[in-house]
Amino acid sequence: MPESEQGVNAAPIVNAARMPSRRLLNLLGFLACVGLLGYAIYVQGVLRVEPCPLCIFQRVGIAACGLLFFIAWAHNPASAWIARSYAALIVVAALVTVGIAARHVWIQHLPEDAVPSCGAGLNFMLEEFPVAEVIRKVLTGSGECHQVNWVFLGLSMPTWVLLAAAGLGTLGGYANLIARRR
Repeated sequence: MPESEQGVNAAPIVNAARMPSRRLLNLLGFLACVGLLGYAIYVQGVLRVEPCPLCIFQRVGIAACGLLFFIAWAHNPASAWIARSYAALIVVAALVTVGIAARHVWIQHLPEDAVPSCGAGLNFMLEEFPVAEVIRKVLTGSGECHQVNWVFLGLSMPTWVLLAAAGLGTLGGYANLIARRR
């Protein structure tokens, strides 16, 4: 039937067999997280770019997304309710990571005179302060978080992490809310 005769409310025909399965998408999300963390380790170990506390928090966020993708892949739930729970958890972890990365990007774009002074290292803070205080201090940022040590296509690493986390959250939501279990 020609498109003009289908009417306004006609839904497009989607071939469900061609759509990737929930399980495959969760595996791809997990592998993307492994790739991101592997590259972060490469940049630190080989290129000798030391991560600031906000970078480490972003790594934790990506690792949390990866762990959730892995559990969702391994479990491959038949229940839509459980799949929706995985979607929610992955999206929340990705949004927290986006928020941390956005804060980092904002700190990197502060004028020099507005940058907070360098603080104690993360290891020292974890040994000396309660975890809630460490989180507050890290999210406040410090001078070391202002430095841009790595750029690709004109974007700093926190900007790439922001984009990647947004993509991972979208993938996790799609995989566990829309894609079919096969």
